[in-house]
Amino acid sequence: MKTLLLSLMTLLAAAPALAADPTADQLIAQYDAAMGPHTYDSESEMVSYREDGSKRTYGMRMMKADDDKFRIWFTAPSSVKGQEVLRSGQNMWIYLPNLKRATRIANRESFQGGDFNNADVLRVTYAKDYTAKLVASDVPDTWALELKAKNQDTAYDSIKLWLRKSDSLPVKGHYFGTSGQLQRSAEFTDYTEFEKGFTRPARIIMQNELVKTRRSEMIFKTMKRDVEIKAQRFTQADLGR
Repeated sequence: MKTLLLSLMTLLAAAPALAADPTADQLIAQYDAAMGPHTYDSESEMVSYREDGSKRTYGMRMMKADDDKFRIWFTAPSSVKGQEVLRSGQNMWIYLPNLKRATRIANRESFQGGDFNNADVLRVTYAKDYTAKLVASDVPDTWALELKAKNQDTAYDSIKLWLRKSDSLPVKGHYFGTSGQLQRSAEFTDYTEFEKGFTRPARIIMQNELVKTRRSEMIFKTMKRDVEIKAQRFTQADLGR
């Protein structure tokens, strides 16, 4: 009997401990790392579907450095080719080549008239802008996070995200205004390994919940992380060059 007890105790001691559930802070950090790597250079496009049934496709090159430097060059269509968007710190501008000057833009303004707003594209470090907590999930095999804005300088007052338990990548998101009204909902699809060991959704479908006939899709075609980008690229003086 003693031998049996000793054997059982040895097996229990040797068994690996069950992994603890991740914290909300850990999950939001993993979301940020996937959706907005510290430094990257990418090619992407946005397709906007309008109320009248038409659609418009925008070609873009995006660069990001640190958590608060972002630059976009528009390559298509011809009506916006040459336009650029810059974020440096808390400030954002759009450069219009026909005027040869940059104009300030705000977080909550529409990004090129689509259903993403400027902050959806240019401010992708949720850990800095929101406080996160884990809540019960109604989607199988996912974690659910509720995010509350830390200040008024955010795109939304609150966000709910569902992340896959298998790898913490996002499945869907709900985005709410200050009144608590659902403004946008997102679906994350086309999980792609852009680099060895780096997988993320290549397509984000943003549904306008206020105007149901509108939606926009952001499609990432390439993404290279840890690229060397000159600091000058994120200055107003470099716009249009």
